[in-house]
Amino acid sequence: MTEQGKFAFIRLLIRSVGALSAAVLGMLVLLIVFDATRRYLFHEGSVALQELEWHLFDVVIMLGVAYAMHRGAHVRVDIFYDRFSERTKHLVNVVTMLFFVLPVSVLILFVSFDFVMMSFTQMEASSDPGGLPYRFLVKALIPLAFALLILQALRELAHAWQALKENV
Repeated sequence: MTEQGKFAFIRLLIRSVGALSAAVLGMLVLLIVFDATRRYLFHEGSVALQELEWHLFDVVIMLGVAYAMHRGAHVRVDIFYDRFSERTKHLVNVVTMLFFVLPVSVLILFVSFDFVMMSFTQMEASSDPGGLPYRFLVKALIPLAFALLILQALRELAHAWQALKENV
């Protein structure tokens, strides 16, 4: 079975999450336009709307991280990377996935679990008057985001490793 076939589910999952993130981003833009219009034209503000903007931004970022890696839009020093040979690029990808992305993601996934559970236990909500309840739901995106990132990093690692083996 090819690398694509083995990881087709991960690719589909990450693309679906990316599409969801894009849809939420569209809603966020509309919400910001609505909120700014209300605030500046009608002099009406809402703490709940501002917090909803923050929450939707959190959703976009948390769900978009794995998709950014999938699309190759993640942060790296392209000024150097672009000049590397294909073999060196694959080697850099293997090293960064093994020694940076996966360990950090596993650590954050592990550490965030208690953080999120405490938030759920307390039914954490906004401390601001007129703020939103259910902040714990937004915090639950942290382990989800890093679980998705781990899946995508494993896919990237497998792809880079296969490419290295083929070019030997």
